Amino acid sequence: MIYDDYAQKIIDANPNMLVPWYLMASYAYYINDDPILSDGFYDNMSKQLLEKFDSITHYHKHLLSRDMLEAGSYLGEYPSIIPGSIRAIDPSREVAAPVTGKDLFEW
Repeated sequence: MIYDDYAQKIIDANPNMLVPWYLMASYAYYINDDPILSDGFYDNMSKQLLEKFDSITHYHKHLLSRDMLEAGSYLGEYPSIIPGSIRAIDPSREVAAPVTGKDLFEW
């Protein structure tokens, strides 16, 4: 299921929520291969984050960079809260365990 309308209502009420929605959508797409937002909505969210970057005050903002947002992709580490946040939106969704940079390079 795609949650564009639900996400938009939350973001409209609080633009700082662009950050967690961007991280959740990235995780769902890149890690789970099961998107929670449409490609168009995700791309628009990247543009909104770029436009509002200086005024956004979210404690996970430091994980994002302008370069990532311009590229429209997230390749950083995910906060451990992200998988649970995706499950909170859709409890029936399968969500992979958090992946960190360290996990990616252990042999």
